[in-house]
Amino acid sequence: MHFDRRTQLFVVLAATFVACFVVGDIIGGKLLEYVNWNVSFVLSAGMVAFPVTFLITDLLNEFYGHKAARFVTWVGFGMAILSFSIIAVTVALPWPEFTRSPGYGGVTESAFDLVFASSRRILVASMCAYLIGQFADIATFRLLKRIARNRYLWLRATGSTVVSQLIDTLVVTLVAWWGTDNHARMPSMIATSYAMKLLIAIGLTPLIYAGHAIVERALGIQPVKLDNRGEVIVEPSRPGTALTPAVASAPDTVDQRSSSPS
Repeated sequence: MHFDRRTQLFVVLAATFVACFVVGDIIGGKLLEYVNWNVSFVLSAGMVAFPVTFLITDLLNEFYGHKAARFVTWVGFGMAILSFSIIAVTVALPWPEFTRSPGYGGVTESAFDLVFASSRRILVASMCAYLIGQFADIATFRLLKRIARNRYLWLRATGSTVVSQLIDTLVVTLVAWWGTDNHARMPSMIATSYAMKLLIAIGLTPLIYAGHAIVERALGIQPVKLDNRGEVIVEPSRPGTALTPAVASAPDTVDQRSSSPS
C-alpha cells in the first residue's frame, strides 16, 4: 500500500490529536494558579495539552474536511474510553502486601488511586463536553468557511474555537459541579476558564497560519475547498502535489475561488 504525503500527514495529525486529548484528561487533576493584580486564576493542567487539539482540529478541517475531522473526533473518544477502561481495571487489581509496608519506597496504592481513580462525574463531564464542543467546532468552522467562500482563515479558525469552547466550558462545568459544594463558584469558574480559552484561541492564530503554510507550501498539500452547500469540491490532482480527498462530489456549478488564507 502506498502512503502519500496527505495520508501520512493525516495519520500524524490524528495520532497527535488522540495523544494530547487522552493525556490532557489524565493530567487534568492537577491545578495551576496564576495571580495577577491580586486576582487568582485557577486552571486545570489539561490546558497544557488541549490547545494542541484546537490547532489540529482546525488543520483537519482545513485540509481534509469536516467528515475527516468528525472521524478523528470519534476515534479520540473511543481511545479515551479504552484508556480509562484499562485504568479502571488496573485500579481494581489487588496490590501485593509488601507495598503496604512502612519502608516501601515505590508507588503506593493510595498515591496511585489518588491520581488515576479520580471522580467519575468529572470524567463523564469531560467526555460529554469533548463530543459536544468538537462537533460544534467542526460545524462552525465549516459554516464560516462556506460563508466566507474559502477565504479568511483567521475568521473560521478563531470563530469556531470561540463558539465551541463556550459550549465546552458550559457543559463541563454544569455536569461536573451542579449540585455540589462548588455550585456557588460556577459562574466564576466558567468566566475564568472561558476567558483563558479565548486568549489561547487568539494566541494560536499565528500558529494556524504557520501550520497552514507548512502543509501547503512545504508538503505540497492543498486545502479543501467548499462549494455553496458546504461540501468538499473534488479537484483533479496536479503534477507534484497530493490528491485532494474525494469526500464528496461537487455539482457542476460551484464557486471555485482560491482558498488561500486572507
